[in-house]
Amino acid sequence: MVAQLLFTYFVFQSTLKMEDKDYLKDIQDIKSMMSQSSRFISLSGLSGILAGTYSLIGAWYAYTTIYFDTATNGEYSQLIITENEVIKLIFIASSIIILSIITGIILSKRKALKQKENMWNAASKRLLINFLIPLFTGGFFIIYLIEKETFGLVAPLTLIFYGLACVNASKYTLGDVRYLGLTQIILGLLSLWFLGYGLLFWALGFGVCHIAYGSWMYFKYDKN
Repeated sequence: MVAQLLFTYFVFQSTLKMEDKDYLKDIQDIKSMMSQSSRFISLSGLSGILAGTYSLIGAWYAYTTIYFDTATNGEYSQLIITENEVIKLIFIASSIIILSIITGIILSKRKALKQKENMWNAASKRLLINFLIPLFTGGFFIIYLIEKETFGLVAPLTLIFYGLACVNASKYTLGDVRYLGLTQIILGLLSLWFLGYGLLFWALGFGVCHIAYGSWMYFKYDKN
């Protein structure tokens, strides 16, 4: 009789443990579905690598445009930026931005199809809106500085506002984007003390950091 009671007790306990495991699994599945519905997880790490590569190439072209002409002879102290050079720099920056956006859309769409997810959903819309608010604000301010020929602050503010945009949008995508944004903000603030080296900080922020974080996200989320 006692043996039967003990056997019944252990069976009951085992059943409870199995049910607890099932409940925990259900809870984890629910949390996973909620996370997927509230976050855009199809962001491609490879697009970050390519965007960083484009930025390094653009930084080189910008460097040759600014410092390897007859007006400066490569000397920072003799820097003179003409209107023609400003137009060239705007063209270089615009080309990099457009190319990076197209690359990001193509690779993210490919990743979304692979994961059988809809790329344009509520999460991606919130991501885009929260990313563009700081970005457009900073862009408007930077255009004003260019119009006033205050070129020294352009590189620092570009990094800072881009970093703020990444931090603001990170709530709706991969959490690693937040750390990318914080890194950009720190580089932008540091570059305020080295205004003559703004292009170097620009290359570090948009080039090296994008490649580093893009590689991290690629091997962490994409390569499987």
